[in-house]
Amino acid sequence: MFILPHSPFDIGARFARLLPSQPCLLCGARSYDGICCAACDAGLPRLSAPHCPICALPAPEGNVCGACLKHPPPFDHTVAAYRYAFPVDKLIQSLKFRDRLILVNYLGNALMKQVTARPDCLIALPLHPARLRERGFNQSLLLAACISRGLNIPLLGNACERVRNTPPQSSLPWKERDKNMRQAFACKPDADVRGKHVAIVDDVMTTGASIGELARALKQAGAREVSAWVVARTLPHDN
Repeated sequence: MFILPHSPFDIGARFARLLPSQPCLLCGARSYDGICCAACDAGLPRLSAPHCPICALPAPEGNVCGACLKHPPPFDHTVAAYRYAFPVDKLIQSLKFRDRLILVNYLGNALMKQVTARPDCLIALPLHPARLRERGFNQSLLLAACISRGLNIPLLGNACERVRNTPPQSSLPWKERDKNMRQAFACKPDADVRGKHVAIVDDVMTTGASIGELARALKQAGAREVSAWVVARTLPHDN
């Protein structure tokens, strides 16, 4: 995505200055920079340290970690914008549980900036219909739609479904999360994923159990490669 540089002739930047300022969502200072002011945005916990390209956990020199070498997950790559730490965790929780849908574009754009390989299509991690009725929206689908528009990548909105209404992963100990997600997802018979590179979009990856189970279903349906695209990755020392 090409972005015009900031300069005295940057018409977009000059036009933004003519619009009313708004309070930064994090510090409350008046800002023309959007959801968060430039200072708060610069201080967010980006996933910048060397990390495993498969699971995005810390790894020396960015090599594949020992865990992924010994037990490769069903997905092949992970792209994450941030560590799941303060204050990104509060932004994501505000989106999911306080209906701050204005955060979708802000978080989606942050994730897009980390993308280097283009998949054939996107799939959002599905919610079970009961959970969708309760929440009213699927934040992963909203993020995927934003990224689909921004990168011009097809979004397969109905290719997969959540067939088991499992307890929230956040309510379970880490050791029980894989078991909780077993056979929770299914690809529909008309899902057009055979031979394709599919990117799964979600807000947070903690153990990778949810994305891993959906990746397994996609590969069973014929997907050639599956990537995980998440706004934030939980790291061991951030728990």
